[in-house]
Amino acid sequence: MSFSDLFESGEHRSNLGHFASLVYLAESHSGILESELAILQRFARKLDITDAEYQEVLKDPKKYPINPPTSATKRLERMLDLFKLILADHHIDAHEELLVHRYAIGLGYSDQDAKALIKRSIDIFSGGLDLEDYQYLLNKK
Repeated sequence: MSFSDLFESGEHRSNLGHFASLVYLAESHSGILESELAILQRFARKLDITDAEYQEVLKDPKKYPINPPTSATKRLERMLDLFKLILADHHIDAHEELLVHRYAIGLGYSDQDAKALIKRSIDIFSGGLDLEDYQYLLNKK
């Protein structure tokens, strides 16, 4: 096995763990909704999850560990993925928020940073942007 094969399998394990976390969060409120299932299927393709792996993760998502990325940008991307999934039904309940918080800690965020990130993300996804933030996001390249 070459060095590049080791890196790719490590990245794939990380993607698989991330996908399993998405599935776990999706099913945390009495099963996976149709809107969440469609998003999960897109994430599976994006993360190069095979059909067999997809089915295995759906059976037991808790058996896959979180492999946090070392890049701050990649960690933030993983959090964005979670919010896209959780807020697919335009609602986040207390249990989902707790799970997102645990996942953020697992990714390496401090408790305080995780709480701030979650609060701000909920504001953004629920349309709680003020004009200044809206203008900033529109003008950002």
